[in-house]
Amino acid sequence: MTQPLSAPLPSDVEVRLAEELNVWLSTLRRDGSPHVTPVWFVYADGIWWIGCDGRSVKARNVVADARVSLALEDGTNPVVAEGIARVHRSNFPTKVVEAFASKYGGWDVRKPVMQESDRVLLEIPVRRWLLAGMAQ
Repeated sequence: MTQPLSAPLPSDVEVRLAEELNVWLSTLRRDGSPHVTPVWFVYADGIWWIGCDGRSVKARNVVADARVSLALEDGTNPVVAEGIARVHRSNFPTKVVEAFASKYGGWDVRKPVMQESDRVLLEIPVRRWLLAGMAQ
């Protein structure tokens, strides 16, 4: 079974989403094969937020096919979500920028890693949860 969107998440899952630093993001390459990478994230109000370089494989994949999956690192108590990603190229929500800075010691999600790169923000509303003991 999957967790319906309207049902509240278990409190232990909410804590993990607030405290864990990494999530595995799976995007789809043009040939349909998966691309999986660990990323920093913020989760708020049913939405995953992920900052990345605009020319990265994950950003290019999302532009071509917006379907993604996310999984927290603990394989004993899985927390997996599926969604459709939207790419923000500018006007990052202030609340999200502040949440990244708070969670990651002042890190500015808007700041390019390389001099000639651009930052994008992936917005991923959850379409379906697959939680420990519920996924089939």
